[in-house]
Amino acid sequence: MIHRLSFAVLVVAFGAECQTPIILHAARLLEIESGKLLTPGEVLVIGERISEVGSRVARAAGADIIDLGDCTLLPGLIDAHVHLFLHPGAEDLQTVQESVPERTIRATLAAKDDLMAGFTAERDMGTEGAGSADTAVRNAINQGRIPGPRLRISGNAVDLLGGHEDAINYNPEQHILSNATYANNAMELVTVIRAQFKEGADFIKIYETGRDSFRDGHFSTPYQYTEAELSAAVGEAARVGRRVAVHATGEPGTGYAARAGVASIDHADQLSDETMRLMREKQIFAVPTFTIFEYFAEHPASPAQAERERQIIAFHAQEFRKQLDAGVPMAAGSDVGPFPHGTQAREYELMVKYGMTPLAALQAGLLNGAKLLAWQGQIGALKTGYFADLIAVPGDPLQDISVLRKVSFVMKGGVVYRR
Repeated sequence: MIHRLSFAVLVVAFGAECQTPIILHAARLLEIESGKLLTPGEVLVIGERISEVGSRVARAAGADIIDLGDCTLLPGLIDAHVHLFLHPGAEDLQTVQESVPERTIRATLAAKDDLMAGFTAERDMGTEGAGSADTAVRNAINQGRIPGPRLRISGNAVDLLGGHEDAINYNPEQHILSNATYANNAMELVTVIRAQFKEGADFIKIYETGRDSFRDGHFSTPYQYTEAELSAAVGEAARVGRRVAVHATGEPGTGYAARAGVASIDHADQLSDETMRLMREKQIFAVPTFTIFEYFAEHPASPAQAERERQIIAFHAQEFRKQLDAGVPMAAGSDVGPFPHGTQAREYELMVKYGMTPLAALQAGLLNGAKLLAWQGQIGALKTGYFADLIAVPGDPLQDISVLRKVSFVMKGGVVYRR
């Protein structure tokens, strides 16, 4: 029977320092780089690392053997665009009405939900007004205090006065704070970036475009920072070995971001030929976030909004296919938070629906996701020496990508969280 471990069991399992070898056996194992399926597949786990992978691994003395039956073993899933501090509902209102402590508690629950759904690594793209509270969540996970994915965090995102995330629809006399941290020029960007890193951020998230307009089939969005300003931000992050990711939906902002050398362009609804060329050349990842667009289309405030969202999805899908043809590197990110945590495997399905093969979507999510999170060579594949971050799903994900929504087993760092 598939079931979730109780929280008490989770705490005991998470804190254990047991080095007893574990052998995982399943009907199939996916070698993510080659796309080859081993039948059967086995993984030998010692401590937090993978010791051996094959159709039959060495029977280490005293090993516990876990037979997962007619399942496929594959690396733990990666979501490169999440918001642990958001939940379904009015996004602006929850950031105003809920205290940072309350939102932090919700974030810990969201982290657990994502882990149980098979997401063993994530990139949190801004706390939406909760400042550096994500530092505490990441550290608590790393210290074994709470269950959750490996996290790369950005603290508050960075935005202009009156920009995409500012509280521009409220009574100005109430002085409602922005969901992001203000920076209005290159000097302020550098100052904010230094503060973010001081408070524990692993990377910087910047809003480069918005808000978007889609009328009569024409997409447009104002840029927020010039190429020179973004270059200053990228340079400051690089000074300490870190990177910048941008929310950027269209030109010219997407082009400015590519020329500045950001790590990823998230949403990426519209990319010019030159921007796509630069992204391919510089290996800048596009993160399409289809799931959030689908969720808004299915949960509209009005019929007019539903129609607008459907038109944007069609436009985005068309542009996505152009990006694939142009060789733009992709990573999988869902923008989960405004829709329920633990459901974001849908992103992999939508990447297939709109033009990728199942293997290409998995490689984008896992191999490229590991690079984007700066954990390449550590996660994203089942290989000797990698972290023992694994999941099992029924059936064959190369034939039916939707099985990613039916995760029956989760291991992270050699600890079993779901079985």
